[in-house]
Amino acid sequence: MSVEKHLLKALAPDQRERLLSVGRETAFPQGTRIFEERESADRFWVIRSGSVTLDLRLGEGPRPMEVATLRMGDMLGWSWLFPPYAWDFGAEALSPVRTVEFDGRRVQRMCDEDPAFGYALLRVVAEILAHRVHSARSRLLDRYAPYAAGW
Repeated sequence: MSVEKHLLKALAPDQRERLLSVGRETAFPQGTRIFEERESADRFWVIRSGSVTLDLRLGEGPRPMEVATLRMGDMLGWSWLFPPYAWDFGAEALSPVRTVEFDGRRVQRMCDEDPAFGYALLRVVAEILAHRVHSARSRLLDRYAPYAAGW
Protein backbone atom coordinates (compact mmCIF):
# COMPACT_ATOMS: atom_id res chain seq x y z
CA MET A 1 0.00 0.00 0.00
CA SER A 2 1.26 3.46 -0.83
CA VAL A 3 2.49 5.57 2.07
CA GLU A 4 1.10 8.74 0.56
CA LYS A 5 -2.14 10.18 1.81
CA HIS A 6 -5.06 8.83 -0.18
CA LEU A 7 -7.37 11.51 -1.52
CA LEU A 8 -10.67 9.89 -0.58
CA LYS A 9 -9.57 8.74 2.87
CA ALA A 10 -8.18 12.19 3.69
CA LEU A 11 -11.42 14.05 3.00
CA ALA A 12 -14.12 14.37 5.65
CA PRO A 13 -16.99 11.91 5.05
CA ASP A 14 -19.37 14.59 3.72
CA GLN A 15 -16.67 15.99 1.40
CA ARG A 16 -15.79 12.49 0.18
CA GLU A 17 -19.46 11.77 -0.58
CA ARG A 18 -19.82 15.08 -2.40
CA LEU A 19 -16.79 14.31 -4.57
CA LEU A 20 -17.87 10.72 -5.23
CA SER A 21 -21.30 11.93 -6.32
CA VAL A 22 -19.71 13.37 -9.48
CA GLY A 23 -17.36 10.44 -10.16
CA ARG A 24 -17.91 7.62 -12.60
CA GLU A 25 -16.48 4.11 -12.75
CA THR A 26 -13.91 3.51 -15.48
CA ALA A 27 -11.54 0.70 -16.41
CA PHE A 28 -8.31 0.43 -18.39
CA PRO A 29 -6.94 -2.85 -19.77
CA GLN A 30 -3.29 -3.67 -19.07
CA GLY A 31 -0.96 -1.77 -21.40
CA THR A 32 -3.41 1.08 -22.07
CA ARG A 33 -1.83 4.52 -22.34
CA ILE A 34 -4.13 6.57 -20.12
CA PHE A 35 -2.59 9.90 -21.07
CA GLU A 36 0.55 11.31 -22.69
CA GLU A 37 2.82 14.17 -21.67
CA ARG A 38 1.71 17.58 -22.91
CA GLU A 39 -1.80 16.44 -23.87
CA SER A 40 -4.74 18.42 -22.52
CA ALA A 41 -5.49 17.57 -18.87
CA ASP A 42 -9.13 17.86 -17.89
CA ARG A 43 -9.75 14.97 -15.48
CA PHE A 44 -8.29 12.83 -12.72
CA TRP A 45 -8.81 9.39 -11.27
CA VAL A 46 -8.70 7.53 -7.98
CA ILE A 47 -7.39 4.01 -8.51
CA ARG A 48 -9.69 1.30 -7.11
CA SER A 49 -7.61 -1.69 -8.23
CA GLY A 50 -4.54 -2.40 -10.32
CA SER A 51 -1.46 -0.28 -10.85
CA VAL A 52 -0.44 2.58 -13.12
CA THR A 53 3.04 3.81 -13.95
CA LEU A 54 3.80 7.50 -14.40
CA ASP A 55 6.57 8.04 -16.94
CA LEU A 56 8.60 10.71 -18.66
CA ARG A 57 10.08 10.68 -22.15
CA LEU A 58 13.75 11.58 -22.20
CA GLY A 59 14.82 12.17 -25.76
CA GLU A 60 13.78 9.89 -28.57
CA GLY A 61 14.28 6.58 -26.76
CA PRO A 62 11.88 3.70 -27.34
CA ARG A 63 10.49 3.67 -23.79
CA PRO A 64 9.80 6.45 -21.32
CA MET A 65 11.52 6.45 -17.92
CA GLU A 66 9.34 5.32 -15.03
CA VAL A 67 8.79 8.07 -12.46
CA ALA A 68 6.37 6.39 -10.04
CA THR A 69 3.94 3.52 -9.67
CA LEU A 70 0.47 4.26 -8.34
CA ARG A 71 -1.79 1.68 -6.74
CA MET A 72 -5.16 1.23 -5.06
CA GLY A 73 -6.34 4.44 -3.38
CA ASP A 74 -3.82 6.68 -5.15
CA MET A 75 -4.82 9.76 -7.11
CA LEU A 76 -3.82 9.75 -10.79
CA GLY A 77 -3.53 13.16 -12.41
CA TRP A 78 -3.25 16.65 -10.97
CA SER A 79 -2.48 18.74 -14.05
CA TRP A 80 -6.20 19.59 -14.45
CA LEU A 81 -5.73 21.97 -11.51
CA PHE A 82 -3.05 24.29 -12.88
CA PRO A 83 -2.46 26.18 -16.12
CA PRO A 84 -1.53 25.28 -18.78
CA TYR A 85 -3.73 22.22 -17.99
CA ALA A 86 -1.43 19.77 -19.74
CA TRP A 87 -0.07 16.48 -18.41
CA ASP A 88 3.48 16.68 -17.05
CA PHE A 89 3.92 12.91 -17.35
CA GLY A 90 2.49 10.00 -19.26
CA ALA A 91 0.56 7.18 -17.60
CA GLU A 92 0.13 3.52 -18.51
CA ALA A 93 -1.88 0.71 -16.93
CA LEU A 94 0.59 -1.91 -15.65
CA SER A 95 -2.26 -4.30 -14.97
CA PRO A 96 -6.01 -4.16 -15.49
CA VAL A 97 -7.07 -0.99 -13.65
CA ARG A 98 -10.40 0.09 -12.20
CA THR A 99 -10.85 3.72 -11.25
CA VAL A 100 -13.29 6.42 -10.32
CA GLU A 101 -12.92 9.22 -12.87
CA PHE A 102 -13.65 12.88 -12.15
CA ASP A 103 -14.20 15.73 -14.58
CA GLY A 104 -11.67 18.40 -13.58
CA ARG A 105 -13.77 21.38 -14.64
CA ARG A 106 -16.76 20.14 -12.70
CA VAL A 107 -14.66 19.60 -9.57
CA GLN A 108 -13.13 23.08 -10.00
CA ARG A 109 -16.64 24.55 -10.07
CA MET A 110 -17.51 22.63 -6.90
CA CYS A 111 -14.40 24.08 -5.24
CA ASP A 112 -15.35 27.60 -6.32
CA GLU A 113 -18.91 27.19 -5.06
CA ASP A 114 -17.86 25.76 -1.68
CA PRO A 115 -14.53 27.24 -0.52
CA ALA A 116 -14.32 24.88 2.49
CA PHE A 117 -14.59 21.88 0.17
CA GLY A 118 -12.10 23.48 -2.23
CA TYR A 119 -9.58 24.17 0.53
CA ALA A 120 -9.84 20.62 1.88
CA LEU A 121 -9.42 19.09 -1.58
CA LEU A 122 -6.50 21.32 -2.58
CA ARG A 123 -4.76 20.75 0.74
CA VAL A 124 -4.90 16.97 0.27
CA VAL A 125 -3.72 17.26 -3.35
CA ALA A 126 -0.82 19.48 -2.19
CA GLU A 127 0.18 16.87 0.41
CA ILE A 128 0.07 14.13 -2.23
CA LEU A 129 2.24 16.22 -4.57
CA ALA A 130 4.72 17.03 -1.80
CA HIS A 131 5.07 13.33 -1.02
CA ARG A 132 5.63 12.50 -4.69
CA VAL A 133 8.26 15.22 -5.10
CA HIS A 134 10.10 13.92 -2.02
CA SER A 135 9.95 10.34 -3.35
CA ALA A 136 11.20 11.41 -6.79
CA ARG A 137 14.05 13.38 -5.22
CA SER A 138 15.09 10.33 -3.18
CA ARG A 139 15.03 8.08 -6.27
CA LEU A 140 17.09 10.58 -8.27
CA LEU A 141 19.65 10.92 -5.46
CA ASP A 142 19.92 7.14 -5.17
CA ARG A 143 20.43 6.84 -8.91
CA TYR A 144 22.70 9.80 -9.67
CA ALA A 145 24.48 10.82 -6.44
CA PRO A 146 27.35 8.31 -6.95
CA TYR A 147 28.18 10.03 -10.25
CA ALA A 148 28.13 13.53 -8.75
CA ALA A 149 30.89 12.89 -6.20
CA GLY A 150 33.51 14.51 -8.44
CA TRP A 151 31.72 17.84 -8.81
